[in-house]
Amino acid sequence: MAQRTNPPFRADHVGSLLRPAALLEARDRHARGELPDDALRAAEDDAIRDVVTLQEGLGLQTATDGEFRRTSWHMDFIYQLQGVSRTDEQLEVKMRNASGGTSFTSAALKVDGKLGVGDAIFGDAFTFLQSVVTTGTPKLTIPSPSMVHYRGGAAALDPAVYPDEDEFWTDLSAAYADEVAKIAALGCTYLQLDDTSLAYLNDPAQRAQLAEQGRDAEHQHERYIRQINAAIGGRPDSLHVTTHMCRGNYRSSWAAEGGYDFVAEALFTQLDVDGFFLEYDDARSGSFEPLRFVPPGKQVVLGLVTSKSPQLESKDDLKRRIDEAARYVPLEQLCLSPQCGFSSTVEGNDLTQDEEIAKLALIVEVAQEVWG
Repeated sequence: MAQRTNPPFRADHVGSLLRPAALLEARDRHARGELPDDALRAAEDDAIRDVVTLQEGLGLQTATDGEFRRTSWHMDFIYQLQGVSRTDEQLEVKMRNASGGTSFTSAALKVDGKLGVGDAIFGDAFTFLQSVVTTGTPKLTIPSPSMVHYRGGAAALDPAVYPDEDEFWTDLSAAYADEVAKIAALGCTYLQLDDTSLAYLNDPAQRAQLAEQGRDAEHQHERYIRQINAAIGGRPDSLHVTTHMCRGNYRSSWAAEGGYDFVAEALFTQLDVDGFFLEYDDARSGSFEPLRFVPPGKQVVLGLVTSKSPQLESKDDLKRRIDEAARYVPLEQLCLSPQCGFSSTVEGNDLTQDEEIAKLALIVEVAQEVWG
């Protein structure tokens, strides 16, 4: 079977990678006022050069900057949207892990102005990544439009600015469409929209929580799909867009559980992306049966290798699970990746860089053996 030349690739990864110790130290010194902005930028540049070399050396066809310039995979982007402000309110996000549970607090957001984009968000970061990639396709990851809405819903909208939620959605998709156009103009050919909301909505507990807030939990995913399509509908043919649907990833913990059954039919048949990165690393991910809705021409990147623990999967187990998935969607439409990033926040998951490298190398080896 031929190697893929367009994203997503047979051996791929979600985006974030563990921050090296030198970069974490530089960030700490910068936060204490001991390191100027330009010195932090230089430390980030050095770390990104190294991690791109690492990815290319492993044989991956794509490279990210590991999200090394970010503290959070999504909020660093969202707070740069015009019209979005950080508030003093602290939201507690409850997470679960193999040991029981944990939580973290995050600043809330308020949409208190008209939404828009100035310069391309993460544009400078992508341009630098593009300059240091030598053999692969540079990939940029950004949060999907749904992430601006999911936590706060209509309650986060200033009624003086957006008395009508439909107007908010129109402006949000237009802002994202502007961002997509600007990123494409920089030469980006691989853009990934990271989205927890479409995965969270498969969890009955998450839907019950939204219903208690007065939201239409049974149909919210349909609205999200429409708005994402509006955001990416005008992209040039050269720009390949994927989405990653995550159930939460913070220090090896997660927030939601359940298979993709609730959103599957609408998601796979209506969302206008080129590929779907799906978490399938353990029992909480559900079965492969929802993949029966994936139409021809769409790629499914099976997240069979966990980024949440250091244990290395066996090749035989991975191949067996790929065969199981191929019962529902043809093998040529499948790819392989970790189930999520290794460091969605700056803290990272509970494994070492060597263990991360072993998992990425395993993905490349299995992909070569399965697809050639």
